Amino acid sequence: MVPLLLLSGMAAPALAQPMPEQVRDGAVALQARRQGRLLPLPEIEKRVVPTMRDAQYIGFDLEMPSGIYTLKFLRDGAVIWVDVDGRTGQVLGRTGR
Repeated sequence: MVPLLLLSGMAAPALAQPMPEQVRDGAVALQARRQGRLLPLPEIEKRVVPTMRDAQYIGFDLEMPSGIYTLKFLRDGAVIWVDVDGRTGQVLGRTGR
């Protein structure tokens, strides 16, 4: 019986550790997407990528809980960031040239 108590006592702190921020944000984003509160990335890309002529699309970030997508582009060696409201698809701003 003693080994079981020791084992259960050792397992409890591991379960109590906080979830990593990336995992938590990913879960929040997935839930928001499933509930229709966040547009899917392909929809955001379909709206923004064609407007960035002469620039190479290199990826995105999603900030949670704000729901802001930041699409990243490369043009002539310079990075351009386009912030998009993930709820509406509206471009909020652009940084870079």
